Amino acid sequence: MNEFLDLLLTILHILLVAFNLFGWIFRSTRKWHLFTIGLTAFCWLILGIWYGFGYCPLTDWQWKIKSQLGERNLPNSFITYMANKITHGSFMDENVNVVTGVCFVVVFILSVYVNIIPADTADKNRRWRR
Repeated sequence: MNEFLDLLLTILHILLVAFNLFGWIFRSTRKWHLFTIGLTAFCWLILGIWYGFGYCPLTDWQWKIKSQLGERNLPNSFITYMANKITHGSFMDENVNVVTGVCFVVVFILSVYVNIIPADTADKNRRWRR
């Protein structure tokens, strides 16, 4: 059962990270993206006050399962874990956290922008510039 939960959380984690990176692009998912990016910010910053900056409940749950499966020396970050697993490298949490943080800020700004600026306004601005 723990192997199944680990796989399920890995898939969920990967889908959430991908959606957080690219969900702002598609008009149909922009509201959901703003919600998930806001929820991610809440976990990292607000829950992070009590659990540590960058806290992710998914990672917390998955690390408990991985510990029960015998995995040790897990990094603080799921992204670090996956980067190391995919590349067989040894990325450090601190470096991955900087890249993750920069990507998050950029995507957060993009999501707020595309959700606040209506499409028809952007279209009018494009026509005006021609």
